[in-house]
Amino acid sequence: MIAWKNMDTLTAYQELQNVERLDLRTAMSGENGAERVKKYSVPMGEGLAFNYGARAVDDKILEALAKLAEEAQLTEKYAALYNGEVINTGEKRRVLHHLTRGQLGETVVADGVDKRAFYVEQQEKIAKFVQKVHAGEITNAAGEKFTTVVQIGIGGSDLGPRAIYLALENWAKANNTLKMKAEFISNVDPDDAAGVLSEVDVAHALFVLVSKSGTTLETLTNESFVKDALEKAGLDPARHMVAVTSETSPLAQNAGYLAAFFMDDYIGGRYSSTSAVGGAVLSLAFGAEVFAQFLSGAAEADALAKNPDLKGNAAMLDALIGVYERNVLGYPSTAVLPYAQALSRFPAHLQQLDMESNGKSVNRFGEAVDYVTGPVIYGEPGTNGQHSFYQLLHQGTDIVPLQFMGFRNSQMGSDVVIQGSTSQQKLCANVAAQIIAFACGKDDEDRNKYFAGGRPSSIIIGDQLTPKALGAILAHFENKVMFQGFVWNLNSFDQEGVQLGKVLAKRVLAHETDGALKVYSDLLNI
Repeated sequence: MIAWKNMDTLTAYQELQNVERLDLRTAMSGENGAERVKKYSVPMGEGLAFNYGARAVDDKILEALAKLAEEAQLTEKYAALYNGEVINTGEKRRVLHHLTRGQLGETVVADGVDKRAFYVEQQEKIAKFVQKVHAGEITNAAGEKFTTVVQIGIGGSDLGPRAIYLALENWAKANNTLKMKAEFISNVDPDDAAGVLSEVDVAHALFVLVSKSGTTLETLTNESFVKDALEKAGLDPARHMVAVTSETSPLAQNAGYLAAFFMDDYIGGRYSSTSAVGGAVLSLAFGAEVFAQFLSGAAEADALAKNPDLKGNAAMLDALIGVYERNVLGYPSTAVLPYAQALSRFPAHLQQLDMESNGKSVNRFGEAVDYVTGPVIYGEPGTNGQHSFYQLLHQGTDIVPLQFMGFRNSQMGSDVVIQGSTSQQKLCANVAAQIIAFACGKDDEDRNKYFAGGRPSSIIIGDQLTPKALGAILAHFENKVMFQGFVWNLNSFDQEGVQLGKVLAKRVLAHETDGALKVYSDLLNI
C-alpha cells in the first residue's frame, strides 16, 4: 500500500541529517579521488554513464539515501505512475508520458482507450505524413516541396522540441538525415514571429501549431501573425498549417489545417517532447526513423529507472543526492553545464522541467510543507560559461552543485590539431579540469587567488551525442524530477503558478484594471 507522506515525517530523513558529512576536498584529492571516480559510476543507457564521484556523498550517506528511497516508496510510486494511477492530484489526471516511448508495466486504459496504442497510432500517423512531405507527395500550391518546418508553441511546446532539434541538427547534417530546417516561434513579442518570418521562405514553409486546448493566447496570436504573412504573400494558410492538439480542441477537426495529430491531458507540456508535440517537428526535420531512435534511448533510461537498487538507478541516485544537497546541505540552486554546443538550449528546457514541476510550497494535498523544495536551475554550455558565471561558482559565497555533461567525440567529426591537441580534446580537458578545480580548490597566500574547493559536481559521460543518447539524457532528467517530487510529496505534474499572470493579463487587455495594475498598464501604453 502506497503512503504519501511529507519528507520530514520519514524516519530515514531524520537519520540522514545526522550522518557525518563528507569533506569533499579531502575525498577528491590524490589517489582517494581516483578511486572515487572509478567507484561511483552507474550506467544510464545508450553507453552513457552517470559519474557522481565528485558529489559530496560516501557509502554511509548513500546507505542513508537508500533507506530514504525505500521508506518514501520511490520504486512503488514510479510503478503506480506508469501503470496509470491518478498521480496528478491537482488536476486529477494520470501521468503517461512514459507510454509515448514504451510499455513499462500494465496496459493503461483511459477514456476507453489503450493509451500506449493511442500514442503509437499518432506516431505512425506522423510518420506517414512526414514520408509524404519528404517524398513531395504533400506540397505547396505550386507543387513544390516544403524545405522548412516552423513550430508555433510556447512553454513545453517550444523549449523541449527546440532544445532537441538544436541538439541533433549537426548530428543530422553529418549523417545526411537533415530533411528540413526547423525554426521556432514562441514569444508573443511580435519581434519573435517577425524575425523568424523575415528569414523563412514562407512559400516553402510548413507551420506546426501546437496547442493542447486550442486556446493558448500566445500561440493563437502567433498563428494569426503567420497566417497574415502567408496571405500577404498570396498563399493559402490551409496549405501550410499542421495542428498538434487534443481530439476535443477546436483545432482537431478543422479544414484550416493539412493534418492534425493528437495528444491528451495525461501528458504535461514540459514532459511532451516524446509525444506528437516533439514528434511532428522533429520527424519533419530529421525523419521518423531518427525520432524513433530518440524514443528508444528514452525507453532504455525509463527501464533502468525501475531498478529498486539505488546504486544501479542513475535517475534515482541523481534525485536523492539532489535532495541531500538541497535539504541537508542547504544549497539553493543547481547549474547544468553541458560541454557540447549542441546542448545550448538544454539547460533552458531543464529549467522549465524542474522549476515548473517542483517549484511548490504545498504538498500534493494542498498543505504547506515545512522544508525547502525545488532548487533554482540555470546553465550554459562549456566552455562559454567558464568565461561568464564560473567566477561565482568557484569563489562566490554560495556553493552550487554542478551537473556536467561531456562526450568523447564531436557530432560532425570535423576538427584540427592546434598546439598538440584537437578542439574536442581541449573541450574535454576543460570539463575534467573544472570538476577537479571545483572539488579540490587551490591554496594560496593571496586570498584573491585562494579556492576553497568542496564544490560538488556530477557528470554524464558518453561517446557521442546521438538521438538515442539524447533520449536517454532527457528521460534521466524527467525521472530525476519525478523522484524528487515523490520524496518531497509534491504534485510535480501541475503548474498553477503560471495561471495568475495569465488571468491578470486578460484583465489588462479588456481594460478592466484599477490600482497599481492600471498604472503599469498606462505606463506601457496598453
